[in-house]
Amino acid sequence: MTHEGLRDRTIVVTGAAGGQGLAAALLLGEAGARVIATDIADAAPALTGTRVTYRRLDVADESDWRALASELASDLGGTPLRGLVNNAGITHRTRLGQTDRSDWDRVIAVNLTGPMLGIQALAPLMGEGSSIVNIGSSAALTAHYPVAYTSSKWGLRGLTHVAATEYGPRGIRVNIVHPGFIETPMTANAPSAMREAQLELTPLERFGSPDEVARVVVFLLSDAAAYVTGAEIPVDGGSTSSAGVKYMSDRIARG
Repeated sequence: MTHEGLRDRTIVVTGAAGGQGLAAALLLGEAGARVIATDIADAAPALTGTRVTYRRLDVADESDWRALASELASDLGGTPLRGLVNNAGITHRTRLGQTDRSDWDRVIAVNLTGPMLGIQALAPLMGEGSSIVNIGSSAALTAHYPVAYTSSKWGLRGLTHVAATEYGPRGIRVNIVHPGFIETPMTANAPSAMREAQLELTPLERFGSPDEVARVVVFLLSDAAAYVTGAEIPVDGGSTSSAGVKYMSDRIARG
């Protein structure tokens, strides 16, 4: 598998021990990129024996980002870092009136502050043609009930557009991908009612796979997307496009 311009480029992927991050890291490795996969775990068994390098990183810890930036600056020797995928994320499924401040702060720290810290730390190492991809959510396009998660992803949309505007003159592109319901460890414990409702709201009538998200991420990192920045791309089987109308349409069709 080849993707335009990715061979030998150094790309950092967060939240890469499993799910969408793992899929993106592996796909980038197959495309010939030099991938630095990070996660909060001490090890990532799924990456053993691959071309991907694993490093522990807490995205909410500013000192961890500084250390990574310092290591990369030394290792790259003046060659620009070419990509950052802000994939690390957590959820907390409580409604507005039931959410504790500590849980709110934890979700915001990982899902929104983490990408901000990552961009601050690594953008100085990037040059023209580099690409940042933030992983949002279909919750960032709707009023999904998990308030902390939804708010963090709406905030990530804003961060994406600010970064695209600020770094555009340097030739750095910044985009955001909005996965729908993807079969990952994070969604594995979703309530059955939520899974059933999601299928009814999704025009393709199935859940997505991590590889389907990863392919869009890799495209945005490649030179094939050289004039794409500030874009928001749903990978959700059409669920946000239909805005719930599929549910009504199906019932009308059944009479």
